[in-house]
Amino acid sequence: MNLAHPTNTNKTMQIYIDADACPKVIKEVLFRAAERLQIPLTLVANKLLYCPPSKVIRALQVPAGFDVADNKIAELVAPGDLVITADIPLAAEVIARGAHVLDPRGEFYTQDTIQERLTMRNFMESLRGSGVETGGPPSFSQRDCQTFANQLDKFLAK
Repeated sequence: MNLAHPTNTNKTMQIYIDADACPKVIKEVLFRAAERLQIPLTLVANKLLYCPPSKVIRALQVPAGFDVADNKIAELVAPGDLVITADIPLAAEVIARGAHVLDPRGEFYTQDTIQERLTMRNFMESLRGSGVETGGPPSFSQRDCQTFANQLDKFLAK
């Protein structure tokens, strides 16, 4: 398996997790994959997070504040890296930098799909801003976890 960056064969692919809102079960799937394949994995959050003892897994705590963790991930990510996030603006930034984005529910965001997702996010935000109750996403399920694990395995097998 070649986990080198497509544009920089001297640098190993890294995984970054937008960890503040990432479900614990998804982090556990990622911890196992990082250990099994020895892929550097970094949790980025503005609070202290559990990080298992590992040579390849680390936690990076950033100061509290709006988008501070997202900005740090965007600063660190390189082409070919994988970012785990449900944050659509961060996903767009990561894709623009040539990296890959996987949502914790198992959906890959791509150059082809991210603009539609940004448009829908902005529309829903404007509805909420005008007082319309739009509800939130459905509860995270075991099926979501399985979909995520399957997508991650397919990606890492490439």
